[in-house]
Amino acid sequence: MAQMEEITEGVNKISIADSQKKNRIQVSNTKKPLFFYVNLSKRYLQQNDEVELSALGMAISTVVSIAEILKNNGFAVEKKITTSTVEIKDDSRGRPVQKAKIEIVLGKTANFDELMAAAAQESAENGNGED
Repeated sequence: MAQMEEITEGVNKISIADSQKKNRIQVSNTKKPLFFYVNLSKRYLQQNDEVELSALGMAISTVVSIAEILKNNGFAVEKKITTSTVEIKDDSRGRPVQKAKIEIVLGKTANFDELMAAAAQESAENGNGED
């Protein structure tokens, strides 16, 4: 019976690890506009209660801007910020390059759902609903 409990515990740990990946947004400063990521972050927060924004190199300032927009508008609170350096192989130079990396974990504010409902109401009244 103890073995069954160990297996159950292992399965629970796997699902926790998977849910960590589901709420990660890897931001690029060349592929999408800033507010695409802001709106995507709001949707992730609706589904998961927290979102992890991640970026490398020049995209770091974009991630910081997204986090600040969400915080300043009352949608999110900062939970954790991690910075590191990662080694990436540069194909043009043929040698590894060091890149700065940032990960910002944001959580829902207490009035997140209220704010989202108000935004949806305003959007519907203006006749430009997103859905």
